Amino acid sequence: MIPILITAGISCALTALLGYLLLPVLRALKAGQSIREVGPTWHNKKAGTPMMGGLMFIFSLIICLLLAIPVMKDYSVFYVLALSLCFGLVGFCDDFCKAKYKRNLGLTSLQKLFLQLAVSAIYLYILQRQGIMSSSIHIPFMDKSFEIHPMLYIFFAMFVMVGCVNSVNLTDGIDGLCGSVTLPVMVFFVVAAISREKWDLALMPAALVGGLVAYLFYNWHPAKVFMGDTGSLFLGGAVCGLAFALDMPLILIFVGFIYIVETLSDIIQVGYFKITHGKRIFKMAPIHHHFEKCGWSEVKIVLVFTGITVAMCVVAWFGIR
Repeated sequence: MIPILITAGISCALTALLGYLLLPVLRALKAGQSIREVGPTWHNKKAGTPMMGGLMFIFSLIICLLLAIPVMKDYSVFYVLALSLCFGLVGFCDDFCKAKYKRNLGLTSLQKLFLQLAVSAIYLYILQRQGIMSSSIHIPFMDKSFEIHPMLYIFFAMFVMVGCVNSVNLTDGIDGLCGSVTLPVMVFFVVAAISREKWDLALMPAALVGGLVAYLFYNWHPAKVFMGDTGSLFLGGAVCGLAFALDMPLILIFVGFIYIVETLSDIIQVGYFKITHGKRIFKMAPIHHHFEKCGWSEVKIVLVFTGITVAMCVVAWFGIR
């Protein structure tokens, strides 16, 4: 437990320091966020806010894990780190295009999908080859598992991973939301890894807990910096990577409840709009914008969504015991 707590503390301090050093650099580079024309009009005042702030907790995580190598016995945590970095790199390319060409859209959807599928497939193949991940799916609360063909499992897992990563990315829509929602998810993975005696694997979510606490100091409303796709895709990779490294993918239904709701609201809105030729179910999608239009403040939305995530993480804990 002591190395885990130390890791979280060091990560928090490093992220705070990196944020202090990185913010002026991002401002000097004019790496500011462009606001989508179809987005909420009141978000226009956020145009120019530096993005790629996710680099601060990414770098601190890398440093913490490198410092922990002398006390590690199991290095599988670096598979999860590599996966998250690959997703983060896809996001960085997207952010770079946005910053360079001063437009909100970076890589095309097909480009991102292809890269994400390729990264997911390689990661899952490595986990299976190393015997870290089985081909059985455990049903939470029922203490039952069923085996499926390894290739079918990889296709299922690829779908889950890409969906999870993009859901986390979609949640990054207002100040502090993605970081605040992901914080209890990482606490859950720390506890889950410890309960399975995977102490070294617990170091990564512990470092992210500390990193996100410090990051939210910069990202809390009104945000001084956004994590960008660099940070949100990295966090998405960490969430799904940890779930599969712990061999509990279905637990994402509970700990990732808000991510799922955000994505479903977007899918439902688009589908209903097309079917009805212009009608909408929500005032705006994803759903956090709907609540904004209902008069909720950004802080209220963040607190409510985070509270729901905390409750669902508690439910998930009883599902894996």
